[in-house]
Amino acid sequence: MAIVNRGFVGRRDRDARRLPPGQYTTLDFPVLSAEPTPSVPLEKWSLAVQSAEHRASTFTWEQFQALPHGEITTDIHCVTRWSKFATRWRGVSFDTLLGALPFEPAPYVMAHCYGGYTTNVPLADLTGGQGWIADTLDGEPLAPEHGGPARLLVPHLYFWKSAKWVRRLRFMPEDTPGFWEERGYHMYGDPWREQRYS
Repeated sequence: MAIVNRGFVGRRDRDARRLPPGQYTTLDFPVLSAEPTPSVPLEKWSLAVQSAEHRASTFTWEQFQALPHGEITTDIHCVTRWSKFATRWRGVSFDTLLGALPFEPAPYVMAHCYGGYTTNVPLADLTGGQGWIADTLDGEPLAPEHGGPARLLVPHLYFWKSAKWVRRLRFMPEDTPGFWEERGYHMYGDPWREQRYS
């Protein structure tokens, strides 16, 4: 007897080259969160970007919207084994964000979120068009259950690295574990190498 969980419509995809090991495709977008969904009014939202020396630049929603935006269509892969193909996002690339900062970045980033969630990502995995602060999904403003008003998007890593409700990005000289990494998840999280747990 098959077990079916609400929100998950899983199947092996015919194009296995797009599907990392141990993953199944879904047409849905399952909602998984470690914390309750925060409600952040746009007039109170801000994104702080903090250097390793504790210098910070802060963007209001209006200032963030004024930054050049781009679009990306990409597959995403959750550590709970679902993958969703061809998701369409709009936001500010990490490269653009770096260009707006008055200081040099450090090799690692800790994303801090409304609600208290954190996750660590190497800077090398955010540059070169790999990382985004996304505010739009499939042509609509990003819904709170999917991380709105804005979330980190790092689609080539397991999706827990794409932190919802991002409010601060802190540069670090050394890699430090975030919320799930402290609880046994892998420090890096490459779905193609099945780096689910440490």
